Amino acid sequence: MPYESIVAMHVTDPAGYAAYRAGMTPILRRYGGGFRYDVIVSDTLESAAPHPINRLFAIFFRDPAARDAFFADPEYLRVRAEHFVQSVGGFTVIAEHERE
Repeated sequence: MPYESIVAMHVTDPAGYAAYRAGMTPILRRYGGGFRYDVIVSDTLESAAPHPINRLFAIFFRDPAARDAFFADPEYLRVRAEHFVQSVGGFTVIAEHERE
């Protein structure tokens, strides 16, 4: 059963984050993953996150094991270190669930 995470982020460098997404998406697809939603947020009315939120997305994998393997993949970790770290000021996983 597909496994999905809803994530809220504070993107501080849109160009750097776009480079991250371009580099990580082919790796994500190799693990049977993808994005169901990807939203640029204009207003946040309420948030428990310790950072501002300007991006919200739903990322899915075929199962939790595929998710764990993706986030541990050496190629993904290289792309993350190169682009994500300096372009994101914070992220919060709002929810994780199995999806029918």
